[in-house]
Amino acid sequence: MGLRGVADRVRLTLGMADQIEIRRLDGAELHEQLDGFAAVLHDCVDGGASVSYMAPFSHEDARRAFEGFAAEVEEGNRLLLAAFADGRLVGTVQVILVLPPNQPHRAEIAKLLVQRSARGRGIAKLLMERAEAEARAEGKTLLVLDAVTGDTAARLYERMGWNTVGVVPGYALYPDGRPCDTTFFFKTL
Repeated sequence: MGLRGVADRVRLTLGMADQIEIRRLDGAELHEQLDGFAAVLHDCVDGGASVSYMAPFSHEDARRAFEGFAAEVEEGNRLLLAAFADGRLVGTVQVILVLPPNQPHRAEIAKLLVQRSARGRGIAKLLMERAEAEARAEGKTLLVLDAVTGDTAARLYERMGWNTVGVVPGYALYPDGRPCDTTFFFKTL
């Protein structure tokens, strides 16, 4: 299925009453949406998500993080997808494209984030479907990612056919400093 098919499936899956649009943004569009991305990231960290950042974590901290991601998008090293619900940015996921020279076939999925008020609507699944399609279009045949063991995202990846590699106890921390176990996954495209 081409990328057009994925976009059509977004509309068919959620229906016309709940307009969800998944878009790949270039650097300029990302800069225009920095405050929206910062709001999503800040909300997720504030809600306790273990996504690399520690409390206290401000909107400005989140904005700086996405400014760094924008630079990588502009360099072609990373792609960034955004989910819009009725025109408002509510979710995002990234595909890290540039890895060491002996891994040109591989990409890494990072920072699947959905604002808490928008969860339960299938947005994370739509973002992941599009991320996989975009990675395939970029010539990638293997994807990897990690998630907090047993959390909602890990269960989503399992339902979407991702393979579990294993669990590393205490691999990362929640924003409040508590350790969390991390499960590593892969998927062949």
